[in-house]
Amino acid sequence: MTKLKVGGMSCNHCVNAVTQALGAVPGVDRVTEVSLERGEAVVEGSADVALLVAAVEEEGFKAEHAG
Repeated sequence: MTKLKVGGMSCNHCVNAVTQALGAVPGVDRVTEVSLERGEAVVEGSADVALLVAAVEEEGFKAEHAG
């Protein structure tokens, strides 16, 4: 499980965009959660953290590994 802090989400459209971007990263088995309220995303699988961060940032949001 990998947790990311995601900044800049303001609506459900943002949540959907982040969810789709993370789901398209090689090695992601499942996007467990993208929380607008907490500003975080949780994914399962073996995806490289740098690729996850890059996918979120390509959608126009800030992202960093949360541990």
